Amino acid sequence: MDKPDNIKDKRVKDIMVPLEEYPCVTDAHTLRQAIQEMGKAQILSKKHASLARAALVFDKSFRKLMGVLRRRDIMRGLEPRFLDSRPLEYTRKLFDIETDPNLSELSHDKIIQHVREQAERLVGEVMMPIKATIDSDDHIIKAMYEMVYQNTSLLPVLKDDNVVGVIRSVDLLNEIVLFLEQ
Repeated sequence: MDKPDNIKDKRVKDIMVPLEEYPCVTDAHTLRQAIQEMGKAQILSKKHASLARAALVFDKSFRKLMGVLRRRDIMRGLEPRFLDSRPLEYTRKLFDIETDPNLSELSHDKIIQHVREQAERLVGEVMMPIKATIDSDDHIIKAMYEMVYQNTSLLPVLKDDNVVGVIRSVDLLNEIVLFLEQ
């Protein structure tokens, strides 16, 4: 079936990334494994390929959608726990060498060791809950509304209550740009 050319007829299913082309992990995967899965995924859009900014998180059977794991969630999850418990100003100063070049607590080897340990944390510990979903037959303007209203750049796409793909803000904006250029 051809995709409609007119924005009035554009549905989410016309521009979504199919589930089989998008990175998916389980809540029992480690952050290290999630990073690897996200790194392997090259998402092809009309004009270029891009890396995924998030992965969908499912239960162990890959049947139930549990959440989403964004790049920044991974980075937050990799942060060494000894920095996590300190006030933000303290941790910023640790990385500002000009503040005090004699800081003894900042050891690059220690930081790297802790990041490696944190990479074994489970995705389920740092993933974000799904804010909203959208039906594959919904109009793309509804997707735009949901993204703005829910403050998200990714919506899982459902068909008959099953996840069939995702719609990303970048793909949605590309469609709007095409419409505006007409």
